[in-house]
Amino acid sequence: MANWTATLLSENASLAEAISVLEGSPYKICLVTDDARKLMGTITDGDVRRAILRGHGLDASAATAMKTTPTTALVGQSPEVLRELMLQLDLSQIPLLDAQGRVVGLTTLKSLAHAGEPRDNWVVLMAGGLGNRLRPLTEDVPKPLLKVGRKPLLETILETFRSHEFRNFYISVNYKAEMIKAHFGDGEKWKCNIRYLEESDRLGTAGALGLIPEVPAQPLLIMNGDVLTNVDFSSLLEFHNEHRAKATMCVREFDFQVPYGVVNIDEHRITSVVEKPVHSFFVNAGIYVIEPELLKMVPNQASFDMPELFAKALEQKMATAAFPIREYWTDIGRIDDFHRANGDYASIFE
Repeated sequence: MANWTATLLSENASLAEAISVLEGSPYKICLVTDDARKLMGTITDGDVRRAILRGHGLDASAATAMKTTPTTALVGQSPEVLRELMLQLDLSQIPLLDAQGRVVGLTTLKSLAHAGEPRDNWVVLMAGGLGNRLRPLTEDVPKPLLKVGRKPLLETILETFRSHEFRNFYISVNYKAEMIKAHFGDGEKWKCNIRYLEESDRLGTAGALGLIPEVPAQPLLIMNGDVLTNVDFSSLLEFHNEHRAKATMCVREFDFQVPYGVVNIDEHRITSVVEKPVHSFFVNAGIYVIEPELLKMVPNQASFDMPELFAKALEQKMATAAFPIREYWTDIGRIDDFHRANGDYASIFE
């Protein structure tokens, strides 16, 4: 087990330093302390992503993301009591303090249970598109089987989910479906279960969900088959559950620079002139988590896209969430994207 002291973070640290601690430790938490190692607060992956959504940059103080009243336990409490507390409060970790409030340890639910247990959630990978923008590369090979790095794109996607203990997959297929089915088979090679959703017509980014033969018991993760990312899917699912969302959409920050000086006007008077301002937006990243009950909103055998599903959920006042991706992400939609992903692959995935 890794040394828990690697989770300690100075109260004067930046948000970027907090991310570095989170990414460098298996505990998925920062324990923010003062010089005497008294606990000031905690920062989790979800806390960082919420700070980003609020507009804080990576140079901001880590305190902008810090939870100042975290659940803690006194050192010496029995494992049974700690496990029951974490299960009751849906916590993955609890800092252990001495009588003076100093951090002396960290216990995790995994250490008290069975680490590496397979997840029962089904993952749906959308791989039925024509890949028109990647022609001529896709004339003989479907886009999900194009090699990025040393292996097909969809294989990297599958293996990334497997690294987070997901083992049940649906793959939606249409264009050159038999090639995809021949490559992946039933998933035995990857020690997982693969079933196929066969689209007789192209059904958009969500229509294939209507082909799922039974309503699953757990939330579904859905991902476009042309996205290359090393996003932490475990953190995504935890974020979705933590916010009690019915639907969660992964988003990416996108900056757009206006190529002109923008003139702000109040009636006929100029109030300011801003030269080539940059506007930031959050855009859809093509990765989602939905509760099983949303499947009934998907029309049968009709083209339907994920933004339409979210629009229906919003119309019904269902709780939705946005999960900002700060990890590597690229949408391989064009030839330039394909070449860039190949250049990035070795440094990210090997």
